[in-house]
Amino acid sequence: MKKIKVGIIGTGFIGPTHIEAIRRLGFVEVVALAETSQEAAEKKAADLGIPKAYGDYREMLKDNDIQVVHNCTPNHLHFAINREIILAGKHVVSEKPLAINSLESAKLLKLADKHDVIHAVNFNYRQHASVQNLQAMVAKGDLGKVNLVHGSYLQDWLLYETDFNWRLAPEVGGKSRAVADIGSHWCDTVQYVTGKRIVEVFADLATVIPERKKAKNTIATFSTQNAEELEYEVVPINTEDYASVLVRFEDGSRGVFTVSQVSAGRKNRLSFEINGSKSSVFWNQEEPEKLWIGHRDKANEVLLADPGLFLSEARNAIHHPGGHNEGWPDALKNMMLNFYSFVREGKSLKTDKPKFATFEDGHVSMSITDAILESHKQQKWVKVQAVKEVLA
Repeated sequence: MKKIKVGIIGTGFIGPTHIEAIRRLGFVEVVALAETSQEAAEKKAADLGIPKAYGDYREMLKDNDIQVVHNCTPNHLHFAINREIILAGKHVVSEKPLAINSLESAKLLKLADKHDVIHAVNFNYRQHASVQNLQAMVAKGDLGKVNLVHGSYLQDWLLYETDFNWRLAPEVGGKSRAVADIGSHWCDTVQYVTGKRIVEVFADLATVIPERKKAKNTIATFSTQNAEELEYEVVPINTEDYASVLVRFEDGSRGVFTVSQVSAGRKNRLSFEINGSKSSVFWNQEEPEKLWIGHRDKANEVLLADPGLFLSEARNAIHHPGGHNEGWPDALKNMMLNFYSFVREGKSLKTDKPKFATFEDGHVSMSITDAILESHKQQKWVKVQAVKEVLA
């Protein structure tokens, strides 16, 4: 069988992780990449062992051999590039956020539906094996009625005033930073696990470091370059380092989450607890193989990821025996496996239910982010408006 051929646009932090995950599948081949210049594209293609290099992604979209394109560019480019990928007739995997606001994401969703392309957004945390198992447990009723959901997504990579990245600039990253960047993952994961949509929010946002020192030479995301060796310019910051958000779900259940990119010692800690009428569960992405299960009338448990102990619905999400821990790269691989299996089997999103997040999920995420920004501005509860019928 011929391999599915893929092109990648953008090769910063996330692009190469997509490539690595794709290569683990075996039946998919990355044949091209596009960067901001021909020189940059050729260098990166050589580094990553990719045969074709394009200094303009539009030229790559003309390649008839390419069936799928991954959009791994900065946020402000997502809408325009996703739109052009769809119009070129290619299936598309977009990094989140899907767009800069919910008006843009609604247009993309409608356009993708019109052209019947397979579309995905890289919400990879729902693809962790233990999260897949937990989703099946909730659906089966093991927790009883879900009453409360609470948690956080904490990082420390922007803790110091000398930490700087393109995500800090609203014209590139968008009006929201911590919420759009990591809060979107938290919301998607808990909505996936519980099967409930967030319909109303009350938000409090803060810029903990109102001015930052931007290095005059480029520093890669999550870099640990010695700050004393650099020259800086002072830049005012207008996006949030922190947010806490009260949420209401469609069935009336309640929740709350905190996101922060200035929490020392927390590297990539997405965590949540679900309190049900029978029992509770807690999961932490930094220890993804563990699921804590809490009871009132018997001893609490810790379920370690093990295909022999998982529900049948989740066993295909884990690929090694118990004790052989699977983590972040494996969740990303699961996302790619589910997406490309859908493509290989000739399925359509109009008739088949996918095992990955689609542009509809990306649009819901953008609608929640917009509601959170509006709630903070007005200091009141705001309903999430996830309307997809917008003129394209």
